[in-house]
Amino acid sequence: MDFELWWLLPIPALFFALGWIAARIDISHLLRESRALPLTYFRGLNFLLNEQPDKAIESFIEVVKVDPQTIDLHFALGSLFRRQGETERATRMHQNLLDRPDLPADKRDMATFELAQDFLRAGLLDRAERLFSQLAGTPFEHASLGHLISIYEQEKDWPRAIRATRRMEELSKTPYFREIAEYHCEIAQAALVRRDDAAVQKELADALAAHRGCVRATLIAGDLALAQGARAEAIAHWQRIETQNPAFLSLAADRVAEAFRSDGDVEQGIRVLSSWQAQYPSLDILNALFTLVLEAKGPAAAGDLVKGELARNPTLLGLDRLLEAQLLAAPPERRHDLELVKGLVGAHIKRLGLYRCEHCGFRARQFYWRCPSCQKWETYSPKRTESPEGMT
Repeated sequence: MDFELWWLLPIPALFFALGWIAARIDISHLLRESRALPLTYFRGLNFLLNEQPDKAIESFIEVVKVDPQTIDLHFALGSLFRRQGETERATRMHQNLLDRPDLPADKRDMATFELAQDFLRAGLLDRAERLFSQLAGTPFEHASLGHLISIYEQEKDWPRAIRATRRMEELSKTPYFREIAEYHCEIAQAALVRRDDAAVQKELADALAAHRGCVRATLIAGDLALAQGARAEAIAHWQRIETQNPAFLSLAADRVAEAFRSDGDVEQGIRVLSSWQAQYPSLDILNALFTLVLEAKGPAAAGDLVKGELARNPTLLGLDRLLEAQLLAAPPERRHDLELVKGLVGAHIKRLGLYRCEHCGFRARQFYWRCPSCQKWETYSPKRTESPEGMT
C-alpha cells in the first residue's frame, strides 16, 4: 500500500490543539490558586516591592491570621529581615507567630528558635539564652546548644559552657575535649588570681582528665607551684610540656629562665634552655637563653650563642640580640653606629605579625588560647613567626 503524504497534514493541527488545551488548564489552575489567596497577600508583596517593609509586615500578619498555610512565608520573611539587619522587624514577625494559640507544636519550636536568633542578633543575650534553653529535647536542640555555648563564652560563664558542651558531645557523637579542658583552665586561671589554690588544683585535674595533652593546664600548674614558693616543682611542671607538645616549650621559656635565676642556678637554666633550643628551636627560647647567657657569661658568650643560631636559622630577632651583645662590648666610638642599626632592626620587628591563627589567619603580637577573630580554641601556633602582617 502506497504511503500518502497528505496524511501528515493534520498532525501539526493536532499538536496545536493539545498545547492550547494544556495552556487553558494551567491558566485555570493558576487563577483558582490566585483567587484562593487573600487580597492582603498581594498588598503585602506590593508594599515589599515598594520598600515599605513596615506596611508589608502588617499585611502579611493579616494573611497569616486569615490563612494559616502562609506560616512558612512568615518564617521566610522573618529570616530575610534578620539577615538584612532588621532585627526589630524580624522579632515582630516571629513573636506574632508565637502569640498564636493554634500554632502547631513543630512550628512553635521553629518560631522559638527563630525568635531566639533575633534576640541574639540584637545583642539581647539573656532573652536569647532563655529561648534557646527551652528547645531542649526538640529537633532544634543541637543548633541551640551551639548558640548557647557562644553566649556562655561571651559571658565567661564557664561552668554552664562545660555542661552545654558535654550535652553537645552526646547529641553529635563528636568529642569536644579541647574546649572542655580550656573552660576548666579559664576557671583555674581566675582562681589563681584570687589565690584560691584548692579551686585551681581541682580545675586543673578536671582539665587534664578531659584532655591529657592540655599544655595550658600544665603551665598553670607550674604557675601555682611558683606562687606557693615551690620553684623546683614549678620547673618540673614546665619541663613536662616536652612530653605533651614540645612546640609549647616556647611559652614556658621565660618562666623557666626566671625560676632558675631566682634559685641562683643560672648554669642549670642555660643547660635546660640550650637543650630545648637545640631540639625545638624558637624565637622565645632563644631570647630567654640569650638573657641567661648574657647575665652569667657576658656579651662575648651571648654574641657567640646568637651567631651560631643565626648561621642555623637567620632571624631578625636573632640579629637584634647579636647587635645588643656587640653594643655592650663595643668601644664608645662604635656604639653610635651599632645603636642606629639596632634601632632600625627593632623598629622593623615591632611591625611584624608574630602569632597567626591557623583557622582564620588572624595575626596578633601576643599568644591567645582562643582566637579573638574566629573564637576557636587552640588555633594559634605557639611558635612566633617573622612574617609581615597580611602575609602568610
